[in-house]
This record gives sequence, structure tokens and C-alpha cells, in this order.
Amino acid sequence: MECISVFDMLKIGVGPSSSHTLGPWRAAERFIAELLEKKVFDSVTKIQVDLYGSLSLTGKGHATDLAIMLGLTGADPVTIPIENMSGIVKSIQESEKLLLNHSREISFDPKLDIIFKKEFLSFHANGMTFKANLSNGKQIKETYYSIGGGFVVKQELKRSKKKLQVFKSFPFVIENGAELLAICKKENKSISEVALENERFLKSDLEIDLGLRHIWDTMLECMYIGCHTEGNLPGGLNVRRRAYDTHQKIKGDLPYSNPQEWMYTIRHTEVKFRSILKWVSCFALSVNEVNASLGRVVTAPTNGSAGVIPAVLMYYMVIENHEATFKHIKQFFLVAGEIGSIFKKGATISAAMGGCQAEIGVSSAMAAAALVELMGGSPEQVLMAAEIAMEHHLGLTCDPIGGLVQIPCIERNSMGAIKAINAAELALDSDPANAKVSLDQVVNTMWETAKDMSSKYKETSEGGLAVGVYLSDC
Repeated sequence: MECISVFDMLKIGVGPSSSHTLGPWRAAERFIAELLEKKVFDSVTKIQVDLYGSLSLTGKGHATDLAIMLGLTGADPVTIPIENMSGIVKSIQESEKLLLNHSREISFDPKLDIIFKKEFLSFHANGMTFKANLSNGKQIKETYYSIGGGFVVKQELKRSKKKLQVFKSFPFVIENGAELLAICKKENKSISEVALENERFLKSDLEIDLGLRHIWDTMLECMYIGCHTEGNLPGGLNVRRRAYDTHQKIKGDLPYSNPQEWMYTIRHTEVKFRSILKWVSCFALSVNEVNASLGRVVTAPTNGSAGVIPAVLMYYMVIENHEATFKHIKQFFLVAGEIGSIFKKGATISAAMGGCQAEIGVSSAMAAAALVELMGGSPEQVLMAAEIAMEHHLGLTCDPIGGLVQIPCIERNSMGAIKAINAAELALDSDPANAKVSLDQVVNTMWETAKDMSSKYKETSEGGLAVGVYLSDC
């Protein structure tokens, strides 16, 4: 069982998809690193990439080809200026040349050198093979799989033994909810405290705090950008951005000039039930509209579900607790990360493997659990909230129209956030001793549902809304 950090579950990257954009981007970077490690980088004359399965079927809508080009140039999705991406891609397309890892120019025609193959590889639905021709006539070939949330693996898993050893040397070895609860009881610690002890094995307290602050700042900026950007989303569906319109109606009259000031002004707006619903939806929509326009977001645990966790945390910050500080943000992320890791270990966070229950369902469970701990709930209530949230996402399909992370993906983040808050309230008002379904049972059920689900509903755009709504209707 691999060690999974909160920084694995919450990664900063570029939209629109963690499995179809960020994963292939990271795979391209990894291929370059392997060429350098094998000391053949300077001999590369040509690179070709084959995309399989879901990556092929919805790769264009998810900008998989663009991500691979950017990854091969050595650009980092965490730091690359968003406004520079289109220029780099356009230059490659027009010149049919690519500056490999910022240093070696090779011929590269995206129309010929990125090949979309509809067949599926057996290991995972998101397979891709990178091939490098060398000046001596030899070829280097590597196959990677984007398994959701920006995670990239090889089938061989050569480093699995080392990763298992690292996992076992953690202060607290956790594979499921039952083990997590047992540790909380034995150590008399909250879930966030247990998670923090494990994070300290990987990073110093300063590194943890800096990393989590960066994640929150990115989320807050993403919500701010989304709420202040109007117009239509790219991709051809002509989907209108709605966060801007909603925000204009509810934002009030207090002035602000940056994301932090904006957050404080929201705390002084009128709060009614309908207003709360609008604010939470606005936060969620704003993130995923940024994601859909190839903006920078935090995978939480994926790009397609990136709006749920920031929307619920922002709800806590501006509605529930006006005195909330970084301490609460840190606590929220630690709990969310721990719950997300349980789903990844026991099921999947990849829509290509499990449908949208693996993305929106998991993010809703993560957010519900984290909110319960912030609201004073017990570890048992935290897990109960996660179970409730996922239980009511079971079977949710992934059927994006046109292969774009827009319809129904953006709205689903709003629904997932509202469900998370409701699940948290239900758990806080309940005695977990009376619960009939455990978190581990719902994780297992989710995985069994995923295995039974037709491939048409697993991010292939071959069923559901993707075929029920004609592109001409949009």
C-alpha cells in the first residue's frame, strides 16, 4: 500500500482534467527525465506519443495533446504563466518544431506525432506510450497510465517495494476507515492530528504550512478569478460563465481590490438560506469555469471535481466562522486528504475507471468529513459524513458532452458542495453508533459499482448526456 500525502490529494495544476491533462503533462515530464537518466537525451531525433482508451476518446476536449506538448517542452503546470501556454502550443503547431526540455529542438508535428488510438490497454483506461527515436537508430519506449488526480504510474511498478517500505515506516499506517478510527481512539487524537503526524514524516512543519498556504491561496485566487470573469467558455459549446452573473447579484456594495479583501467583504453580506445556496454554488462554479478554460486550479482530488472542496471551505470561512484562520484551513485540508486517500486505496478517484462517483462523489465525501471536524464533530461523525456524501453519489456517471469538462461537470461541483454541507449536518446531528453503513462499506460498494458500470459512462463520451444531447443543440 503506497503512502499518500495530502499534497498528493491536493495538487496545483492546469485544467481541464487531472487525468487527461495534468497526468499526461506529468507523464511527458517523466519521459524526459528517463531519457536524461539513461543518458540518451542528446541523441533524440524524434518523439511520438500514442494515446489509448479514454485519453484518445476525449483527449481533444480535455486538451491532452496540448498538455503533452507543454510537458515535452519542460514547462511546469504549477508555475507556467497561464497566458503563455497558447503561444507555446501555437508555435509548435505552426513551426512543426518543439524545444525539448527547453534545450533541444526536434521536428514535431502534433497532427502526426500525437496519435489517438481508440483501443484500450488492459492495465488502465488512460494509457499512453511515448517513443523516442535516437540518432543511432534505436528507439526508447515507455508506457504510462494516468490513474486520476494527476497520478501517473507504470504497469511494472518497479518502485512499489520502496514505496511500501516508506508507507510502513509512517507513524500511523492507515488503509481504511476502521484502521483510522482505531488509531484515533488509541492515540486520543483527531483525524487531522493523525494525518499531521504522518505528514511530518515527509516534510517539516514549515514545509507543510507553506505548502497548504499555497494550496489555499491558489483556491482562493481561482474562486476570485472565476467570479470576476464573464463571457463564454472555450471549446465550442458556447457555455456561458454563470459564476460572474450570480456574483454580481449577491456580492453587495463593499469595496475590495484582491482575493483576501473580497473574502472579508463576503462576511458582511446578508445571509439567508437562498443566499447561502447561491454563494456555495457561485464558489463551486467559479473554480470549474476557470478549470474549463485551462486555468490553474487545485486537483481536489481531481480537476473535474476541483470546485467542491474550496466551495465548502469558503462556506465555512465566510458563513459559519468569521474568525476562521489558517489553523482551520490546515485542519480542513488534512482531514480531506486523509479521507481522499482512503477512497484512492480502496477504490479509485479516476472517472475513466469509476465514473463521476469517483470524482464528485469522492470530493463531496472529503469536504463533508473535513467540515464536520471543523464544526466540532468526533472522528466517528467525520467518517459518517464522508459515508453519507458518497452514498448519495453512488452510480454517478461521467458523460461529458463533446468530451469537454463543462456539461454536466461544472454544475455537478455545485451539487457536490451542497450535498457535502448537508451530509455534514446530518452526521453532526446523528449518533454514529446507530449508522447502518460504514465508510469502508461504501468505499467497497463504490468500487464494485465502478467495475459493473459500462465503459460508456466512464469518461469516454460514448453514452449518457454525451450522446443524448447533440452538439448542434449547443
